[in-house]
Amino acid sequence: MASEDITKLVESLAKTKVGGGQLSFKGQSLKLNTAEDAEEVIKQIEEFDGLEALRLEGNTVGVEAAKVIAKALEKKSELKRCHWSDMFTGRLRSEIPPALISLGDALITAGAQLVELDLSDNAFGPDGVRGFEALLKSPACYTLQELKLNNCGMGIGGGKILAAALKDCHRKSSAQGKPLALKIFVAGRNRLENDGATALAEAFGIIGTLEEVHMPQNGINHPGITALAQAFAINPLLKVINLNDNTFTEKGAVAMAETLKALRQIEVINFGDCLVRSKGAVAIADAVKEGLHKLKELNLSFCEIKRDAALTVAEAVEDKTELEKLDLNGNCLGEEVCEQLHEILEGFNMASVLGSLSDDEGEEEDEDEEEDEEEEEEEEEQKQLEERGAEEQESLTPKKIIDSQVSLLPDRFLFHQMEELPSPPVDVATFLAFPSPEKLLRLGPKCSVLIAQQTDTSDVEKVVATLLRISSVFKDEASVKTAVHETTDALMKKAFSSATFNSDAFITNLLVHMGLLKSEEKIKTVPSLYGILMTLNHMVQQDYFPKSLAPVLSAFVTKISILMGLYFILFTAVCEVQR
Repeated sequence: MASEDITKLVESLAKTKVGGGQLSFKGQSLKLNTAEDAEEVIKQIEEFDGLEALRLEGNTVGVEAAKVIAKALEKKSELKRCHWSDMFTGRLRSEIPPALISLGDALITAGAQLVELDLSDNAFGPDGVRGFEALLKSPACYTLQELKLNNCGMGIGGGKILAAALKDCHRKSSAQGKPLALKIFVAGRNRLENDGATALAEAFGIIGTLEEVHMPQNGINHPGITALAQAFAINPLLKVINLNDNTFTEKGAVAMAETLKALRQIEVINFGDCLVRSKGAVAIADAVKEGLHKLKELNLSFCEIKRDAALTVAEAVEDKTELEKLDLNGNCLGEEVCEQLHEILEGFNMASVLGSLSDDEGEEEDEDEEEDEEEEEEEEEQKQLEERGAEEQESLTPKKIIDSQVSLLPDRFLFHQMEELPSPPVDVATFLAFPSPEKLLRLGPKCSVLIAQQTDTSDVEKVVATLLRISSVFKDEASVKTAVHETTDALMKKAFSSATFNSDAFITNLLVHMGLLKSEEKIKTVPSLYGILMTLNHMVQQDYFPKSLAPVLSAFVTKISILMGLYFILFTAVCEVQR
């Protein structure tokens, strides 16, 4: 570390706020790579008596620096609050878990009893959850009241790891007579989806002490929402529920409304941009009308609510004397209904609580809303069932697919040329939406890296879908073949190297989509096996492909060979008859 850099660091540390048991390096933009880089930070920590809160937000801490900081923390038994959000800026994702493990082990060694742990905005993915899993299960977290993991990219896999750790913590702490009493849980923007949310719901139901739950923007549909609703019903102290920008539809909204009827402490309901629609809004309005006397904020904005339902919501807040804000913006009301809303609330002497309606979509003509909802819910159920199918595990394993097996497949029987649609300048999303050899090539030499980076490899279904789209453009042309192989290698190497990637589920899901394995659910199979078989033939020969995954894939390819042989026999017989 250059002397001028050390000088700059000392100047930054001079601004460090100290007081009330808190040592703060917040927003210092410190670049702590080595033990030497961290010397001044360590000195501050070691000299701070009675350290209760440590703020490291807005800096970047490497593996070596984390180790020496951890060493200093091993003697800080009074530490209660770790404000460690946004402290790995610019770090490789692989650096974050070992850094977290070092820091977590130090807290365990110190005998700390944490009250708050904030690791938000660290983008560590499922592997990062492994980095603090041991800490969550340890006595250091038996006293935890606030857990904040906003915008960490945990995915379904990370959500499941987190849920299991919380349940383990509750079980162990209960055995000691002081069960985990978590109050605040924050995990927005984590791509938890239904499976991750359902796993966490199970943990919430066991804990039972939650007061605030913030899980916006997680791609959760009505099965996950219903699971959360059931868990919330067992948390009678809930004050804040923020599920903004998920997808309730009527089923999820009705389930949540039933739970709201059982809760007495609710102050904030944020279901904005959750597609509760009219029937869901009416159900929620009924719950509000029956109770929720402490309600301060109700957000049902951008939910495709229509006139009568919106008026029902407004009428439901008549006796909510604590209400400060009612947000119905961005719905389908029209000017006349917007005026009626103002009139209703003026009649209750509550006109000031109504939020802006500037983004109102205008009144729509009557449509068969029920039919629309049913169609959408069927699509959501299909997605959920497919996700569930991807998780179901049989002990499956492939072997090398030999060229002679693939050669049994007649091109005219398997290959269908895809019609390329006109598109704007090509990016990964455009290619995956409308795959073609030309688009793949136009992505340029970095196409393999780009596609791998933008695919969530913790989600087996997404990996299978991406692989099938890549392989669908396979052609026996050098440039296309090379692009397909390189892109496949980057994607699958990333997937198979992840500790949370379920290889067995991947093979099962792939075989289902190839139409070679039956599924109880309706799964759309690929129209042509040619591309995926040629891609698999390359993939299974690579070092990254687990050699333990053996006989099953080979057995299914052999099955194709037999079927194709029967096809040729039948075809020859038909030709003979026609002669």
